Amino acid sequence: MRGTKMMVPSLALALSGCAIFYPPLDVVDDVDLARYAGKWYEIASYPTPFQAGCTATTAEYTLRDDGRVMVVNTCRGGSLDGPVRRIQGSARVADASTNAKLKVSFFPPFEGDYWIIELGEDYEYAVVGVPNRAFLWILSRTPTLDEAVYQSILERLPEKEYDPALLVRTLQPTE
Repeated sequence: MRGTKMMVPSLALALSGCAIFYPPLDVVDDVDLARYAGKWYEIASYPTPFQAGCTATTAEYTLRDDGRVMVVNTCRGGSLDGPVRRIQGSARVADASTNAKLKVSFFPPFEGDYWIIELGEDYEYAVVGVPNRAFLWILSRTPTLDEAVYQSILERLPEKEYDPALLVRTLQPTE
């Protein structure tokens, strides 16, 4: 309960946003949400207050009958065998022309951007960001991502005005 109390103000602040100009952030042309649904492993991310101390971070997306996406984020606190931390929310499509821009909410009415800015041809990896470049996640369908693919993603990030040096690799269990 104590962790949740600390996460709420941090998340609310992070999602509040301000009227500041940011360079456009391109998203992928098309996302098939049925293919995107399922379990994703966090390979790397920008550090965030609401994920502090997390390892073995995963996100599971499930399509709901009402058109929204159920989101369940899970991690282990402190180590791979640490206590399980889980939070559930939902997402809605913010741009139906691509399905690549979503709004995610864990604490209604607050919503945060979830923009898919890269997606593997076979949905084997995804890169998710936000217009102000404050958050970035590299996700994979498996606990590890081929190092050549990872390095290729890092090389493209400056083109999107993201600093790859800010990424922190997420410790995942080996299968």
